Amino acid sequence: MAKIQIFFPALLLGLFLGSVASAQGTGEWTTGAAMPSERSEVAVAALDGKIYVVGGFGGQQELEIYDPAGDRWSRGAAIPRALHHAGAIGLNSKLYVIGGYANGWDPTNSVYEYDPAGDRWRSLAAMPTPRGALAVAVIDDKIHAVGGSGNDRRNTPAHEVYDPSTDRWRALAPLPTPRDHLAAATVNGRLYAIGGRVDGSYSRNLAANESYDPAADRWEARKPLPTPRSGIAAAVLGGRIFVVGGEAPAGTFDEVEAYDPRSDSWTSHAPMPTARHGLGAAVVGKMHVIAGGPSPGGSASSANEIFTP
Repeated sequence: MAKIQIFFPALLLGLFLGSVASAQGTGEWTTGAAMPSERSEVAVAALDGKIYVVGGFGGQQELEIYDPAGDRWSRGAAIPRALHHAGAIGLNSKLYVIGGYANGWDPTNSVYEYDPAGDRWRSLAAMPTPRGALAVAVIDDKIHAVGGSGNDRRNTPAHEVYDPSTDRWRALAPLPTPRDHLAAATVNGRLYAIGGRVDGSYSRNLAANESYDPAADRWEARKPLPTPRSGIAAAVLGGRIFVVGGEAPAGTFDEVEAYDPRSDSWTSHAPMPTARHGLGAAVVGKMHVIAGGPSPGGSASSANEIFTP
């Protein structure tokens, strides 16, 4: 009986501390070298061990290149056109930048390919539906462009796929919940479209999480994002989709929530050191979360924060 009296409070304390740790979230954040320029509404992608940052709300055309191994930045050839709210993907040793807004808020259908070996850009076949604030992901070496906003900042359900081997686009099953400022990622051959907002309004943030099956050309609803938000970024680590950042009228988000497609469940993790929106995320060993605005609207930063689950 004496032993129970001694150890039972200790057990309760351990359970309490474990509960606190769970509430605070798991994972560790560190800081990498700051990007040379301050930006938001960027397109970010990993390619062959480096991370590329393209565009920005301030009209930046310089291509920022981060080398995680050396924790240093360099610059590549400037993109031919100033863009913001574009999508970027690294695929087969090339960087692809798709859509976005140009000349203010004009949605574009431009597609640019950057070749790091030659440090040069070229234009490719235009996307059928001009749009900005879209999301892009890769399945079987083809680039899927989903959602976004077209003319008058209205949402489009467009879901179009680009084949770099043929330089052609084709339409697929439309996104069930049209939205912009969303995130997209691919796990085990399925595409997930997460979060976003209605017609450009961050007072109308969404928790939607929809999965696309390319074999059936069909979407289905999955468990919603726990914290409805937009202006987010996402990256895949260990088979889970980590969703970071975002904005709402009350401020920016530091939330880090991870979706596990196998169990259709979400977990919370250690918050970002710097809450921000319009950021980018890419994985080279760890998840690097770069740029973004610390306050809603047109703010910007050079943040480079690194997450280890």
